[in-house]
Amino acid sequence: MKKLVFSFFMLLILQVQAQNGVIRGVITDKQSEKTIEGAVITLLGNDGITAVSDEFGRFKLEQVPLGRQSIAIDATGYESSVLPELEVVSGKEVLTNIALTQTFNELSEVVIAAPNNKAKAINKMAAVSVRQFSPDEVNRYAGGRSDVARLASNFAGVSTADDSRNDIIVRGNSSTGLLWRLEGIPIPSPNHFSTLATTGSPVSALNPNVLANSDFLTSAFPAEYGNALGAVFDLGLRKGNSESYEYTVGVAAFPGAEALAEGPLGKNGGSFLVAARYGIVGSLGLAGTAAQPNYNDLTFNFDFGRSKLGRFSAFGILGNSNIDLLGRDVELSSDDLFATRDEDSFVESRFAVLGIKQQIELGERSFLKNVVSVSTSGNLFDQDRYFNLETPEEFKIRWTEADNTESRVTLSSLFNTKLSRKATIRAGALVEFFRLNSELSDREQQADTDNDQLPDFVNLIDIDGNYTVFQPYVQGQFRLTEKLLFNAGIHGQYFSLNEQTVVEPRFSASYSLNPKSNISYGYGLHHQNVAAPILFLNQYIDGVAFQSNRDLKLVRSQHHVLGYDYRFGKDWRLKVEVYYQDIDNAAVERVPTGYSSLTEGADFGFSIDKTNLVSNGTGYNRGMELTLEKFFSKGYNALITASTFESKYKGSDQVERDSPFNNGYILNVLAGKEFKIGKARKNVFAINTKFTTSGGRYYTPVDLQASIAQGYEVLDESAYYSEQYDAYLRLDLKFSFKFNSAKKKSSHQFYIDFQNITNNENVFTRDYNRVTQQVNQIDQIGFQPDFGYRFQF
Repeated sequence: MKKLVFSFFMLLILQVQAQNGVIRGVITDKQSEKTIEGAVITLLGNDGITAVSDEFGRFKLEQVPLGRQSIAIDATGYESSVLPELEVVSGKEVLTNIALTQTFNELSEVVIAAPNNKAKAINKMAAVSVRQFSPDEVNRYAGGRSDVARLASNFAGVSTADDSRNDIIVRGNSSTGLLWRLEGIPIPSPNHFSTLATTGSPVSALNPNVLANSDFLTSAFPAEYGNALGAVFDLGLRKGNSESYEYTVGVAAFPGAEALAEGPLGKNGGSFLVAARYGIVGSLGLAGTAAQPNYNDLTFNFDFGRSKLGRFSAFGILGNSNIDLLGRDVELSSDDLFATRDEDSFVESRFAVLGIKQQIELGERSFLKNVVSVSTSGNLFDQDRYFNLETPEEFKIRWTEADNTESRVTLSSLFNTKLSRKATIRAGALVEFFRLNSELSDREQQADTDNDQLPDFVNLIDIDGNYTVFQPYVQGQFRLTEKLLFNAGIHGQYFSLNEQTVVEPRFSASYSLNPKSNISYGYGLHHQNVAAPILFLNQYIDGVAFQSNRDLKLVRSQHHVLGYDYRFGKDWRLKVEVYYQDIDNAAVERVPTGYSSLTEGADFGFSIDKTNLVSNGTGYNRGMELTLEKFFSKGYNALITASTFESKYKGSDQVERDSPFNNGYILNVLAGKEFKIGKARKNVFAINTKFTTSGGRYYTPVDLQASIAQGYEVLDESAYYSEQYDAYLRLDLKFSFKFNSAKKKSSHQFYIDFQNITNNENVFTRDYNRVTQQVNQIDQIGFQPDFGYRFQF
């Protein structure tokens, strides 16, 4: 087998020549999104390869040499731009959309601007705390598992919960403060094995191979984003190839087996894109549990091209997953991340988003974008508990039953008009109609009122209801001078459950000190409802159930951000940001305790005993972040992000405590190098590495004696989040090969990713083990290989 694999690689490496590639795309005005005719696109470093955009802004560069290429874009009346780092392969055309900024005035001298890079947001109204990312980054970086959420953990101020989940913790905020958006609309958590109101899980349902370049925002969001406190992941789906059919098949440890097809649709420049994946990680024994996880997802984007009523598209993602965690499959003192010796758990989850989008031009400078979507997410969780384990008296009973389905219909309308080359106005409204069917019955922490020597099976949540979230907004961008850019807006939010209406001002300003550096400041007032599992908890008074948390206020957070950006070289960038977030209206208990709703999240469930809460909790997050980035050029790239921060909160006892998300510091160092190989030097061997370290999470210790007496885990509530796990440390190393066919339009890609190569023992949790009656430490996944192969043709 080793000789066969070696011979296969050598055959590909020794190809004498390979096909050239194609770069195609559309040139648009950044403010109006109107296509630009007559733009000149030039392949840098290759004289004679140019193209001119047509009346629809389309261009096509042919006979492009394989490998990393850069293109320059020039158009009369617009700032010139350079788009670097385009990876040209023989198996797939490069499709890109390029937005140009109009010069400040008609007499401005057009000069070559800084390269279009990931420092610039796709959303033109975002000026602070925003990072553009590309699908190429998801697949390139070591340790990423083809997961866009794990990619975000490389950015300053961001940490994932642990190796077993992809929850995103931003600047000390709970992961529940994250807003997922797709094609301009909010969506449920796009993950397999997700549960109600959470935003992460062990496995992502997002396929990076169908995503377009997208924005990740971490503070002081523009006015069009709402009902989020921590961050916004604003995702877009790319369009398929509108001129030729292309296919991709592959297999990888974590995303699984995949197939993708794309090509032209209709006669008006339309296209289709369909991708499906099926998980195989359980079969490889890399899931972190003895059980077999099953998951699959399907993503599509149909663009129907130009018409008299505008451009229509239909898009969607569907995902399903299930796993049976059987206690018999694990050891007595198990290091299984999810299974327990005396329990059988049966988990199912589903996720779906379906939408139709219309964009129609209204005159030369305006457009209207409408989106209608339906989405649903749900999970089933049944758990049986064994008693008198492995004795003749052994028996089991149903311990927990949960059945949650959250469905929503979303309507979004956005109007954009470019008043002049110095002013753009955007206004719109978003309305979400939610329907929640949720049931939770549990014996955990319940009394034995029927004297059967077992905790009662109590209904904790029973809801079949509707509520509405309505969010209108207006915002504008104004180029006050050639150096000063100002964004301002107002976002409104109405939450029907408590009938609360809020108005949120947002603004940001960016000033260019010189051609290489600028400073920025942003402010935003943001609100978000308390998580649904807390809002709908039942409280029993004289045997009658009341949902005493329904009227909790929206949690409020004020964001302040000050930034400095310095481009000290052609491909180098240094960015520093300091921030402060002031939080109030968090849910806390009426009696003095250290509980706060700000501590919920980054787990599969929420507290089940926090009823009759009030909106009197406070907190704050503050810190400083540094990003040093070398964009890909001359065969290598590098990224260093460092964050130091503090996250504190107060419960109803008014004691200031560390938040569970207060890691204190995060350091990421990433680097990659590509080597051209083969006689024709058209193939690529790449090495990428990532080093990560951060402070440990704060946690509440277990009260061992009380846990033994009660028979379930009891935390020491006199010491809320008083202890901290050891620092997290991990080193990943990834090797990849890309081979371009000499005779056919096809390419092969292969990688192997060695994750946690030092086998560092990072703490996962310290929990009470009912079987051993001890507090056991379970470590996260140690050394683990990941691999993948992809064939494009």
